[in-house]
Amino acid sequence: MNFFSMLMRLDRRWVYLLLVIVCLTAYYSDFTVPTIVEDETKAIYDFIEALEPGEIIFVAVDYDPSSQAELHPMTYALVEHAFRKDLKVIFTALSQNGPGMVDQAIRDLTDSLKLPKTYNGIFYEGKDIVNGIDYTFLGYKPYYAIVITAMGQDYRILFPSDYYGTPLDSIPMMRRVHNYDDIAIVVDISSGSITDAWISYGQGKFDFPLALGLTGVMTAQYYPFLQSKQVMGLMGGLLGAAQYEQLADNPGLAKDGMRVQLPAHLLIILFILIGNVGYLATRYKERKV
Repeated sequence: MNFFSMLMRLDRRWVYLLLVIVCLTAYYSDFTVPTIVEDETKAIYDFIEALEPGEIIFVAVDYDPSSQAELHPMTYALVEHAFRKDLKVIFTALSQNGPGMVDQAIRDLTDSLKLPKTYNGIFYEGKDIVNGIDYTFLGYKPYYAIVITAMGQDYRILFPSDYYGTPLDSIPMMRRVHNYDDIAIVVDISSGSITDAWISYGQGKFDFPLALGLTGVMTAQYYPFLQSKQVMGLMGGLLGAAQYEQLADNPGLAKDGMRVQLPAHLLIILFILIGNVGYLATRYKERKV
C-alpha cells in the first residue's frame, strides 16, 4: 500500500519528464507503426486519384499554428498527391493565421515536387510548381460564413485579386473559374467552427463534394454528416493524415508523428491505470483503518 501512496504523491514533473524521454526515444528509433486505412479517408484519396489532369480542387486551410502538428501533414499529403496528378489547386484561408500555414506548405511542397519520385509503382518526374498556373492562393477574409456564401456566386466578389495582389482575371488558371461549379471538390482542413459553415453555407447551399480534415477531438461530431452524405470523406487527426500518406505511398510528417504518438499514448494509458489502481488501493486502506 505504501507503494501506491507514494505514486499518488508523485510530482507531476516526473511524469512529464518520462513522457519527453519516451517521445524522444521513439522519434529517433527506426520502426514503423502499422496503419489501417479507414473507408472515409480512402474515399477522399480515391476521389482525387480519379480526377483528370487539369481539374481544379479547392483546399481551405482553416487552422492556426496550434493545430499545425495534426493538420499540416494532411495538407502536405493531399496537395502533393494533387500536384503529382497534374491537378490545379485553389487555396484559401478563413482562419486568421491560416495564410502563414498556406505559405509554408507551398514553399515546402514546391521543393518536394522538384524531386522525381515513384508512388504506388508510378514514376513521376520532378516538376516546378508555378503560381497562377498550378495553384492560386486567394488569401484571408474575415466573417467566414459571408465569404463561403459569396464564393458560391463568384470568387471575385471578395477576392478581386489573389493573396499576392495579382488580379484574378490576370491569373491563367482562374480566367474561366468563377465559383464552386468550376471545381471538382472542396477539402476543408480545419480546427474549429469554420467547418460548420462549410457544411451549412457551402455544401448545403451549393451542393459541391465536400471532404474534411479535422483534429482528432473534432472528428466524432462530424460522422453524422458523413453518414448523411453531406460530407463525402473525412480525415481524423494525425491518424487520418498517416492513412492518406499510406494510400499515396508518400510517408512523411504523419507517419513520423505516429511513431511518437503510439508509445506516448501507451504511457499515458499506463499512468491512468496506475493512478486509478492507486486511488482504489488507498481508499481501501482508509476504510480498513
